[in-house]
Formats: sequence, structure tokens, C-alpha cells
Amino acid sequence: MKEVKIVVLASGRGSNFIAVKEAMDTREIQGCRISLVICDRHNTGAEKYALENDIPVQIIDYKSLPDRKEFDRLLRDSIIAEKPDLILTLGFMRIISKWLVRDYEGKIINIHPSLLPSFPGMHAQRQALEAGVKVTGATVHFMDEGMDTGPIILQAPVMVPEGADLEEVSNLILQQEHPLLIRAVQMFSAGKLQITGRIVKILD
Repeated sequence: MKEVKIVVLASGRGSNFIAVKEAMDTREIQGCRISLVICDRHNTGAEKYALENDIPVQIIDYKSLPDRKEFDRLLRDSIIAEKPDLILTLGFMRIISKWLVRDYEGKIINIHPSLLPSFPGMHAQRQALEAGVKVTGATVHFMDEGMDTGPIILQAPVMVPEGADLEEVSNLILQQEHPLLIRAVQMFSAGKLQITGRIVKILD
């Protein structure tokens, strides 16, 4: 089976990226290799971990560029040059341009800290708390041109404890994100994800 080449887009501490890499190291995820990590700023946890593990890193510093168009161009050029089979957007704090999403339809996987379609966009955990929900969760989905609207691969519910604060809820969701993402990447690698319209079928 052909090795799946992965490009990771990350902006922050990189906990989901680290979980995926460690799952590869332990063979929980097989047939994959992270060939490049792209960050939108310097000195992130994701950058540090990648360098410590001999994974190439490219910084496309959003704040140093003249406009969004230039950022999009550099991001697209970097991804095209790498020729990935899969792109993982793991805490990447920039909206991916629609034309890039179209170019890699069915090959971009995102993780989001809510049970989509509820609470899309930024600060999903805070949105859930402010709405007073009793159950929230995590979603792994293919990216499309909308805001967290792509076909859902896997979801995991999280009960919201009475009186829980934002940090507690965020940590509970994060505990579900890691195994969910690992399962999704392994299924993609094994060719077990089939997209039909908005439905993702998991093949035997």
C-alpha cells in the first residue's frame, strides 16, 4: 500500500499534532508519514515539537505579510510543492481559501471542539458554555468551503459537569479529540472513508 504523505497546518501548542505523531511512532497509525508542518507564526508548540522530531517546518508568518492574498499564495505554493495525500488542520487559526479547499477536496481533515453543526467557528467551547448545553463534544470532519460545514467523519460526546468552567470543558473535549483524530487518520490511510455528498461511510 502506498504511503500516505501528510502535511500538518498548526498555529498553537500542537497537542493534536503530537498525538498523531506519537500514534505513528507506536504503529497505532500505520502507512503514514508527516512530511511537513506549516505554522502561521513563530515559536509555537507545534514548531518546537516538529523540530525536536526532525520533521521539516515552514513558517508563513501571517503578520509579516502585506495582505491575506500573499499568505494564501505562499500557503498554496508550499502545499502544492509537497504533493500531500492528506492535509491535517490542527488548531490552524487561519481560514483556508476556498480555491485551496477545492484543489484538495476530500483530502483535508479538520478537528473541531464541538458536536457540529452546533457551535462552528471560533471559541466553540465558550459558545457551548454560554448556551448552557449539557452535552458538547468533538468532531473530526472533511473540510469544505464553509465554516466547519464539511462531511462529518467521527464525533464523540462530552458531558458538561455542573458548574464547569471554560478550562475544564476544554480539557474534557481535548481528551476526546486525540483518539478521535487518530482513528480518522488511520481510517483514511487504510482507504476506509468514502464520501457521498455530505455522508462519510466507513468501509469494512
